[in-house]
Amino acid sequence: MQTPATPQTATSLLTGRRLLVAVVALAMGGFGIGATEFTIMGLLQEGAVDLGVRNEDMGLLITAYALGVVVGAPTLTALGARVPKKTMVLWLMGFFTIANVSSFFAPTYEVMVLTRFLSGLPHGAYFGLAAILAATLVPPTMRGRAIAWIFLGLAAANVVGVPALTWIGQWLGWRSMFVAVGIIGVLTWILIKVNVPFRPSHAEASIRAELSALKSGGVWVAMLTGVVGFGGFFAVYSYISPILTDVTGLPITVVPVVLGLYGLGMVAGNLVGGRLADWSVFGSLYISLGSMAIVMTTFGLVSPIPWLAMVFVFIMGGVGSLLAPGLQSLLMDSAPRAQSLASSLNHSSLNVANALGAALGAEVIRAGLGYQAPAYAGTILALMGLALALFAGWLHRRRTSSPADGTASAGGAAVASAPAARTTSA
Repeated sequence: MQTPATPQTATSLLTGRRLLVAVVALAMGGFGIGATEFTIMGLLQEGAVDLGVRNEDMGLLITAYALGVVVGAPTLTALGARVPKKTMVLWLMGFFTIANVSSFFAPTYEVMVLTRFLSGLPHGAYFGLAAILAATLVPPTMRGRAIAWIFLGLAAANVVGVPALTWIGQWLGWRSMFVAVGIIGVLTWILIKVNVPFRPSHAEASIRAELSALKSGGVWVAMLTGVVGFGGFFAVYSYISPILTDVTGLPITVVPVVLGLYGLGMVAGNLVGGRLADWSVFGSLYISLGSMAIVMTTFGLVSPIPWLAMVFVFIMGGVGSLLAPGLQSLLMDSAPRAQSLASSLNHSSLNVANALGAALGAEVIRAGLGYQAPAYAGTILALMGLALALFAGWLHRRRTSSPADGTASAGGAAVASAPAARTTSA
């Protein structure tokens, strides 16, 4: 039988400076991915002028990228099942770099849409495999924190990368962002090549073994939890700019600064979420989704008050990121013999959540309920996500208490080691 994770020994783990450098190398990939995913939202108008299309047509570039994530995460992960994870991560970062640079040379709108789709393909697979690779560098009791460290790259992109690349795009032309992301990709590739240790692939790894994750009911419940729960977050965040200008009354020039607060909240949420996931995977989900429902409701109520609105933008970034490490851990535990695919599916679910939340937010606004309404819609989705998480926890307790299978389950604990199993306690 295929073992769920690369065996860890004291000599195979990293500590101190070696661990820091390896984690930073992997997180740099998340920084580049976050930069290319979100910067384009702030340069849509410049891109529309360059390509000769309407602003709303440029939205298809965002959709194409998200579709690439949804398609690429399971496909590339399964195809690379036999490839050692470090090697696969290097291939993915190389593909990501080339695809982004190709956007710089795209001669037409149609070609640009294609290059954005290609740029999204490695997104989910990279995060999924990088998270597993990071988890092999530390003891099982630090797995949640290792996963959170990889997500810190995405958070840092929202704090530093997106504002910086938006400014560069406005100064040197919007296509320059693709070159900047390409440079980040090359630097990431070099850092991973030099600083991340090699881990051999399992002898029994195969496409068929990875696809077995799709047979796990626990995986589907975990994915649905992410789609619905994160959908509540995106219902609000998708319309944060008009909320801040039309409801809060802030000038549009202040919006990027407030979004920087959101990015700082993401950093804090990642760090806390990693420790929560190490304490209890299900406990972290219950806390984060419950907190999200409370924060969304409160934000809807206080959004007309500028200083409170800014405080809760920071808190929203925190509770959103609080959910990510626990959800990633749950997916890995739900398919212990196909962790790579299960892990990468997290980002497929996040992009479906993005589409779901944005669509729901648009509907309540079209219904004439105002820009505060998406916050209350987000509350409903967060509560639905909490209900799904509670259901997943019930399934886990039921399966792990079964006399026929007390050590592992489709929706349950990691079987790699006893400490890892404890972190999945409900």
